[in-house]
Amino acid sequence: MNALRPEPTTLVGQFISLEPLTPELLPELHRAIAQPAVFAGGFGGGPAGLHVDREAFIAWAGRYYQWAGLPFAVRVTGGAHDGEVVGATGLGDLDLYNESAQLGWSAYDPRVWGTAVNAEAKLMLLSLAFDHGFGRVMIQADAVNERSRAAIVGIGATFEGVLRRNRQRPDGSWRDSAIHSVVGDDWPRVRAGLLARLDRFDGQPVAYRTRELAHSLP
Repeated sequence: MNALRPEPTTLVGQFISLEPLTPELLPELHRAIAQPAVFAGGFGGGPAGLHVDREAFIAWAGRYYQWAGLPFAVRVTGGAHDGEVVGATGLGDLDLYNESAQLGWSAYDPRVWGTAVNAEAKLMLLSLAFDHGFGRVMIQADAVNERSRAAIVGIGATFEGVLRRNRQRPDGSWRDSAIHSVVGDDWPRVRAGLLARLDRFDGQPVAYRTRELAHSLP
């Protein structure tokens, strides 16, 4: 059975909601992620991809996000920061015939690094993919982005190898891409691990970390 394309709709979890990303939401996303710490590890092509100016960021985001896929803005639900956009993520490269997709384009305000945000976003998007018949979800990162690679392995994805010199960065250099995946047979294990990780937060709303603490996280 071939996969089915999910309808773009808001997904509501315990700690966050995923709202279909639209151009109108890009100013809120700019406030969350247009900062050096987010791009330092390789997101968006690395430091040269950062546009601090709002209009320049909006123009960059219009090119960067896979609008033909399923991009989402990530909002906190509950607590002192209820409703605030803290990042973006999404599913793209939707190959319905081969039942494969890519989970990526993920970046978050450093103040929510180490919280429930990333784990629940991954849980929600992987659930969306596998519930719609996808059998393989690829997750990749710049090979030099140690933070992202550790986070991907931490959710239970399998490292498959490195594609060498497969994408040019904004500064003209070429990146190697570390490729990981979660396939259907992995999903029960990965899902259980993500749920166990979320249980550690004991249902408490997301609390922002200080920027200094967030930047010190491994």
